[in-house]
Amino acid sequence: MNLHQSPVRLAIKVVATFLLLSTFPSLDSRCFGDEPASGELRYWKGNIHTHSLWSDGDDFPEMIAEWYRTHDYNFLALSDHNVLSQGQRWMNARKIQQRGGKDVLPKYLERFGSHWVESRGDKASDKYEIRLKPLDEFRHLVEERGKFMMVQGEEISDRSQGGPVHMNATNIGQVIQPLGGKTVREAMANNLRAVEQQSKKLGREILVHLNHPNFGYAVTAEDLASVIQERFFEVYNGHPAIGHFGDDNHPGVERLWDIANTIRIDKLKSPPLFGVATDDSHAYHGKPNGSSPGRGWVMVRSRFLTPDHIVRAMRKGDFYASSGVVLRSVVSSDEQLKVEIEAGNSDEEFTTQFIGTRVGYDDKSEPRMTDGKENSRITRKYSNEVGAVLATVKGSSATYRFSGKELYVRAVITSNREMVNPSPAGQLQQAWTQPVVPRGEESQKRQ
Repeated sequence: MNLHQSPVRLAIKVVATFLLLSTFPSLDSRCFGDEPASGELRYWKGNIHTHSLWSDGDDFPEMIAEWYRTHDYNFLALSDHNVLSQGQRWMNARKIQQRGGKDVLPKYLERFGSHWVESRGDKASDKYEIRLKPLDEFRHLVEERGKFMMVQGEEISDRSQGGPVHMNATNIGQVIQPLGGKTVREAMANNLRAVEQQSKKLGREILVHLNHPNFGYAVTAEDLASVIQERFFEVYNGHPAIGHFGDDNHPGVERLWDIANTIRIDKLKSPPLFGVATDDSHAYHGKPNGSSPGRGWVMVRSRFLTPDHIVRAMRKGDFYASSGVVLRSVVSSDEQLKVEIEAGNSDEEFTTQFIGTRVGYDDKSEPRMTDGKENSRITRKYSNEVGAVLATVKGSSATYRFSGKELYVRAVITSNREMVNPSPAGQLQQAWTQPVVPRGEESQKRQ
C-alpha cells in the first residue's frame, strides 16, 4: 500500500478491501473454524486406522474425511498400506466402481463438484482415469481449526513367520517400507526403530501401535509382552475378520492384553501396554459385512487439537478406547481408579468391571495343543488369576480402591445397548480405560 497517496484514495482502498473480504465469510468458517482451541483440557474423538482408494479402501480420501467430520469426530488419520497420500496418483475409473459400486463417482461429483474432480481419457474407454488427491491438497476443504483435523498415517504392512505383522504410524512424515524380520518380534522391533529414527530426523511426534493381533492369529501375547518398545495395540478393531473373541485355540484380544501386561509388569519390569480402538475402515458404501466406519475410536484428553498434542497425550496414557460408551472422566491416583460415565438416555445401564492381576498370582502356564502337537505360535494357557475380574460395579460411576497387591488395574465399561453398527454381531457398546500400575506401599516394596 502506498502511504503517500491522498487520504481520500487511501480510505476508498481500505473500504473496498473490507467489502471484498466480507463477501467470503464462509471461506474462513469452512477452513479455519470459528475460534481456536480454548486451551482447556478436554476429550477429542478420533480414528487412527483408515483406508482409502490409495490402497485397498473403496472411496476417495476427501469423501472419507467428510464422513468423519460430519459424524462429530475431531481428528482422522489416513493410514493406507505402505503408502502415503502424497504426489500424483491416477486410478482407473472402472476399478474404482468395481470397489465402491456404480454410485461412487456420482457421489464424489455431487459433494465436491466437477471443478474439483479431475479426470483424463475417454469416459467410454477402459483407460478413463480419476486423479486421487493427496492429503495436502484436499485437507483445507475439510479441516476446521479447533474442531477437526487430518493426520497423515501409514499402515506398515509386514509379514513374518507366515503371518501378517501390521503396525500403524500416526503423524508420520515419510513413507516407511516394511523391514521384515526372522521372527514376529524382530519385525516389530525393526519397524519401530525405523519410525523412531524418522521421528528424531523430522522432529515430530509419531505414535506407533500394533494392529489387530488376532488377524491370522499372527501375534501372540508373549510377542506383545516381549517387544517392550511397543506401548500401544488395538484392543478393539472394527474389521469383521480380525478374530476379536478368539476361538478354541486362541484367546480373545482382551485376554491377550491381560497376559501381555502381566508378563511386562511382573516378569520384564516394563511399562504396560495401552489399548486403542479403531475402525480399520475400508468400506463406505454399505457393503454387506464390510469394514465400515464408526465402530471404534479413541477419546484423547488434550488442551489443543494438533497432531503433536494428541500423540503426546496418548503416550502419557491420557485417553480411553470406545465402541460407543462415553466417559465424562477417568481419574487415577495412588489410592484408586475412578470412572464417570455419560448416559445417552434414561434407560441406559452400565456395568464396570475392574480387571487386573494380583501379586502372587498363579504364574504357571502350559502350551496349547493343535492336532495333538504343541504350537509355538499360539499364546500359552495361563491361570484365570491372570486378568481376573477384581470388582464389578453397576451404575454411571465406579471406583476401585487399590489394596496395594495389584500389578495393574484397568476398567472395561459395558452398556446394555448394542453397538449401532456392531462387529462382531451382537456386540454391546463398551469403553476401555488404560491399565494403571498402583504405586501404594506394597507396590513400592516390589520395585
